[in-house]
Amino acid sequence: MNVAQLLIKCLEHEGVEYIFGVPGEENIDMMDAIKDSKIEFITTRHETSAAFMAGTYGRLTGKPGVCLATLGPGATNLLTGVANANMDHCPLIAITGQAGLNRQHKISHQYYDLVDIYEPVTKWNAQIKTGEIVPEVVRKAYQLAAGEKPGATHIDLPEDVAGMEVDLDPLYITEHVLPQASEDVLKEAALLISKAHSPLILAGNGVTRCEGSKHLREFAEKTQIPVVHSFMGKGALSWKDDLSLLTAGLSGGDYITCGFKQADLIITIGFDMAETPPQNWNPTGETPILHIDTEEAEIDAYYPVSLNVVGDIKKNLEQLMEKVPEQARHLDWAKSIRNKALKELDSYRNDTGFPVKPQKIISDLREVLRDEDIVISDVGAHKMWIARMYHTAQPNTCLISNGLASMGVAVPGAIGAKLAQRDKTIVAVCGDGGFLMTGADIETAVRLNLPIVILLWRDEKYGLIEWHQMKKFDRPAHIDFGNPDFLKFAESFGMEGIRVDRAEDLKPAIEKAVAMKRPVLIDCPVDYSENMKLTEKLKNITCE
Repeated sequence: MNVAQLLIKCLEHEGVEYIFGVPGEENIDMMDAIKDSKIEFITTRHETSAAFMAGTYGRLTGKPGVCLATLGPGATNLLTGVANANMDHCPLIAITGQAGLNRQHKISHQYYDLVDIYEPVTKWNAQIKTGEIVPEVVRKAYQLAAGEKPGATHIDLPEDVAGMEVDLDPLYITEHVLPQASEDVLKEAALLISKAHSPLILAGNGVTRCEGSKHLREFAEKTQIPVVHSFMGKGALSWKDDLSLLTAGLSGGDYITCGFKQADLIITIGFDMAETPPQNWNPTGETPILHIDTEEAEIDAYYPVSLNVVGDIKKNLEQLMEKVPEQARHLDWAKSIRNKALKELDSYRNDTGFPVKPQKIISDLREVLRDEDIVISDVGAHKMWIARMYHTAQPNTCLISNGLASMGVAVPGAIGAKLAQRDKTIVAVCGDGGFLMTGADIETAVRLNLPIVILLWRDEKYGLIEWHQMKKFDRPAHIDFGNPDFLKFAESFGMEGIRVDRAEDLKPAIEKAVAMKRPVLIDCPVDYSENMKLTEKLKNITCE
């Protein structure tokens, strides 16, 4: 076989089901090798979309998603999606075609050193300069991408090396087990918890990633400690649980700000600082932190770690539960916070204002979807509303990118999610700005007959930027744009289109779209005057 065939054989051996990407001249050997493999190649309309698909697939399955591009502009297009996966800790392997070794020493058509370019946005990367190292490179790329903390790896394959003959087999796959914290550390952690009068848990992305939701619930119930979630930790504890204080992350504060002010110990579990800056919820830097994660905490002035409990989150929570005594806590403050947040969402259920208020859109979406269905948020003003008000009962059912937070992630992400979870309804929530950045890939959804729903919040501008501008300068600047007729746009690709003309039409439109079992776009005008109203409301929240 040739090197390209061996590379694909090694990926097959790792259990890879899909490769997302765009064919190019310098990766034709790999494209041909995939043709004879069990791996399905998903041809996308842009390389960035391919990486978004692979990253979302990796986040939902725990197995690295794989994306492929050619050299030069193909590889640089792929880069944003790779960086997004790496910062969100989604396992991903990026593969790029490359100029032959015989022309890399000089200025050459479409040639850049991709190992150097990808180095800052990956956990590890390498160029294959000889066929003998292919099994080692693939095994290492897969192992590092999937290992804690997950992220992106990159393999660069020059076109002349891809065609060289080789006769090797994939390496044996070994599973790696995370260590546990020591007995002394766990005893010290239990002592910190038992001494705290008003501890608070902040659950992050790592709880879901390490499948620790059950352990978190049991730990919270035994200790009677309320749980607040980061944007990316949503669903680690069900919103229906009385101990759930829903979601934190808005920089201007919220009801949960009162909970952080009340706390005399913050227990972060599976939390990464990219999810929400500690300065937002520990502004004085005085509340001590008990950090429970797979790695020691990043150094931050507002994150004063009293103790690191490092290792397997599930096992460490199990051991910690055995050492922490059951405690009766006065949780009236937590109940008050929870009730205010839930009441706010419920109050918009019958709102008839048009364009439709963000709160109403979220209320209708939550009523229609099952607990196990998945919402993927793009980046924009709608992301802030979804993070704050779309409540989740299960982990990984509301996917929000809050690391790199790249616009355009939702539509390709929905495609990756549907391939990973075919039995669930997948809804991509997009603004009109982010949607048109990767909207061409609705053709990919139609071609693959993937029944995803795109719920488009239309306001004809970059709404989140306007929100920030109004808060700082009290006037907008350069945020308006024009749009196509989105129904005609969708229908031109063979996708069903539904337009919302009254607030009362939204819920039936979502129900219809879900029932159709085909790709559907819902065009819903949104009233973003609610953004500044929310800002003013948050300023006036008082802690009782």
